[in-house]
Amino acid sequence: MDKKVLQKATLVVQSEVDKCVEDIMKEKNINPEKDTSFKICMKACLLQISGYKQLYLDVESVRKRPYDSDNLQHEKLLLKLWNLLMPTKKLKARISKQWADIGFQGDDPKTDFRGMGILGLINLVYFSENYTSEAHQILSRSNHPKLGYSYAIVGINLTEMAYSLLKSEALKFHLYNFVPGIPTMEHFHQFYCYLVYEFDKFWFEEKPESIMYFNMYREKFHEKIKGLLLDSFSEIELGQRLLKGAALHE
Repeated sequence: MDKKVLQKATLVVQSEVDKCVEDIMKEKNINPEKDTSFKICMKACLLQISGYKQLYLDVESVRKRPYDSDNLQHEKLLLKLWNLLMPTKKLKARISKQWADIGFQGDDPKTDFRGMGILGLINLVYFSENYTSEAHQILSRSNHPKLGYSYAIVGINLTEMAYSLLKSEALKFHLYNFVPGIPTMEHFHQFYCYLVYEFDKFWFEEKPESIMYFNMYREKFHEKIKGLLLDSFSEIELGQRLLKGAALHE
């Protein structure tokens, strides 16, 4: 096959997928009427390739958007997070020490979103909204007297992990195996939820002596996830199914 045609296929955008499939079939002298399965399979593969690239661009675009306290939508999303996690406890003021109750560092959570922008908040809300009982359970566990950690801060940190795995293309083969069509933001959010769920389990299994060792254990968890992503039959697929099942049975 002509190298240019092959190279173009790996760089294809969604709008050009059909044309690219036709070019490949023409180059390989494949009759579309005789071999319909080739066209279907090739199109599916190219949609996954182009979809992954578009997903990264979409995630990056959200990540680059800083949290803006003058943006009403951002403020509503932040208050939604509080109400999801603390349904029986009213937030007394927008700037408040109460934010520490859900694991933010200071009186104003906006400062904690600097690294991941609005993406960090969107992920926190997504998990809390779609897996509310799990979010309450993990928040409660994060207040453990010996093994506690800052729920929101760790959540933002795990957004960075999900983002870096997407950017480095470590997520590529998992999404190719797990998602039959084009990967979307929904799949990225689902992967983030898996990380939150699994990190909490990992943290309590490891029993760190102190939160001061967080970075060391975070890196150990990161390496574990990278290893699992190399296995197309890994527990990640099972983990996501379990999370979905748990949400359905709430």
